[in-house]
Amino acid sequence: MWTAIHIIDIVLWGIMALSVVYVAFFALVSVFHRKKKEYSTYQLKQSSFLILYPAYKEDAVIQHSVRQFLEQNYPKDLFQVAVISDHMKDDTNLQLSQLPITLHTLTFDKSSKARALQYAMQHTEKSYDYVVILDADNVVLPDFLEQLNASCQKGYQAIQCHRCAKNSDNNIAVLDGASEEINNTIFRKAHNTVGLSSALIGSGMCFAFEWFKHHVDLLNSAVEDRELESHLLQEKVYIKFEENIHVFDEKVSNRDNFERQRLRWLNGQLQTLLIMLPNIPHAIASGNINYIDKTIQQALIPRSILLVLIPIFSLIMLLLAPVWSIKWWTLFLVLCISLYIAIPARMRNSTVFGKLTSFPRLALKMLKNLFRLNRNNKDFLHTTHGE
Repeated sequence: MWTAIHIIDIVLWGIMALSVVYVAFFALVSVFHRKKKEYSTYQLKQSSFLILYPAYKEDAVIQHSVRQFLEQNYPKDLFQVAVISDHMKDDTNLQLSQLPITLHTLTFDKSSKARALQYAMQHTEKSYDYVVILDADNVVLPDFLEQLNASCQKGYQAIQCHRCAKNSDNNIAVLDGASEEINNTIFRKAHNTVGLSSALIGSGMCFAFEWFKHHVDLLNSAVEDRELESHLLQEKVYIKFEENIHVFDEKVSNRDNFERQRLRWLNGQLQTLLIMLPNIPHAIASGNINYIDKTIQQALIPRSILLVLIPIFSLIMLLLAPVWSIKWWTLFLVLCISLYIAIPARMRNSTVFGKLTSFPRLALKMLKNLFRLNRNNKDFLHTTHGE
């Protein structure tokens, strides 16, 4: 019996250790990241941009976001904003129609962000240099396009901007914002530091127009950003993370939205892993390290689940065999230190750490979602904004 327990103990520890080591490695890498000087925009060629706002039932936030964007310090004839209005109120559409934008009004039987993007591209006759995808709640600074253009002139075909929290109205929003910054550190900044592609995040994304036009119709899931990543990495297109180009995003502020959002992410992670695995032999043969790394990412255990399961197993082993628990406590310590390193210095304060009292209940919702995973579920789970 003790032999069986020891084998199970080692196997479970090894599985979780793989995820912790991955996080720890890139957290340490981020320490050596050096901020590059701001781009000079002097005498740069000015690219043209199509800005897409997929908006499903986003009446509360879409007008403010669009009006803010229209204040760009960039030639008005070099960018066009397009809102894909799906299931929005007539009054909202009327207000939007009075702005200098393109408004696509539609009502899909089965809505999704991918379908909205496909519709917009199919109904865009003019060609642009780049396409930018923003969520309906995203707000950017007036120099957003100016900075993005400077990055585009360096030849990048895929750019992920720095999405960061625009609200910190309660514990959940603060923790959600901290989690996103940890992701920015590990999966974006640190990856670029070692020469790997940044992860995409769903909004604040910029792509070469022709590339996106030819690939958007291939999207077929509720996690279009992961699908786009897969296509980019298969074609060995590098994804650049621009830390200094900010996109302010509304963080979830209630537990129901948090649970719904994380369930969508977990389903997407499982679906993406199953899609990417068959291509691994070819990726290995062709030396496609970025694709291999992205596939490994899909197999990682989410951090919030690790932060619950590792202490639980540590306590169980402490009661059963104290010596065996040492490796579990060590693993938990490594994970905590790694996450602390990954949190930006400006957020290492009592304001953020004081919100950790909300974490246990959020983590339980994550564990609950594990029993609701469905590899075939491609339904669009909407996260409401502006509540």
